[in-house]
Amino acid sequence: MRQIPLLSNLTPEQLAKISEGTIKTHFKKGDKLFSQGDKARKLYIVCCGKVKVFRYTADGKEQILYILSPTDFSFIGAFNLLKEDRFDFSAEALEDSIICSLDKKDFDNILVDNPRIMLQILEEAYDRIVKVESLVDRLSTNDVSAKVAGLLISLITDFGIDTEEGIIINTSLNREEMGSYAGITRETITRRLKSLSDEGIIEMRGNKQILIKDMDKLKSLV
Repeated sequence: MRQIPLLSNLTPEQLAKISEGTIKTHFKKGDKLFSQGDKARKLYIVCCGKVKVFRYTADGKEQILYILSPTDFSFIGAFNLLKEDRFDFSAEALEDSIICSLDKKDFDNILVDNPRIMLQILEEAYDRIVKVESLVDRLSTNDVSAKVAGLLISLITDFGIDTEEGIIINTSLNREEMGSYAGITRETITRRLKSLSDEGIIEMRGNKQILIKDMDKLKSLV
């Protein structure tokens, strides 16, 4: 619990108290944490693995909003708990994951005793608004190259690792999910990734790994 950024400033005594009310659950890849429309009763914290947060559009298509992992402020549900809301999105494990959940009563007690956590939540709210604005920009353009380049740049934040060769993206997303994130079809993103590879901007290494060979050229496409 101490390694979770949201709770890192709590004292050992506070952490011990919170741990008593925390439930640790193992989710397999594809398992739903909750669905759009469910009542928000818990705070979910990604302790291990990755989770995609998404909603369905009016025509029934999945649109990924962002991806959470333990490397960032990896919580879901805090904003909804603040006003007894319902989830307007769904959450699903992208890979085998460990999720800790905390019910609203315990969450409220944390906020009363630790007002700094509210500041951290607001800071994360700002970061997520920026991510959603970036997503809107990506979806609003008709330029497929810009959509795919913007997607890859976004994935660097979620999955990127700096190496001597360049930035390697070890993604848990399949091609259909990547298309969902970019706002294009699976076939279109597959063709464009191949084009970027032919141009020497990226290198495809199987279905789950992408090497960014020329970051400057990639950014120029956005």
